[in-house]
Amino acid sequence: MHLARVVGTVVCSHKDARLSGVKLLMIQPVARDGSDVGRALVATDAAGAGVGERVFFVRGREAAYPFHPVEVPTDASIVGIVDSMDVVA
Repeated sequence: MHLARVVGTVVCSHKDARLSGVKLLMIQPVARDGSDVGRALVATDAAGAGVGERVFFVRGREAAYPFHPVEVPTDASIVGIVDSMDVVA
């Protein structure tokens, strides 16, 4: 799992039918200290996240699991909203 910050929403007028009703969000991966890491990406939202929230997401085949039995064509999915974090050095 990876940490990210939700930086925007994505609206598509034409998309794969299996994405019907699935919210798409733009996320920016972050390091433990909150600094940006890499490029922003689009992720499906299985947790009900919103812009500005810190989330954790999965990539790869596991990204489709929260939507089972529908085979959603995604390679990144938000699976949780982070309420707090304690980092031990």
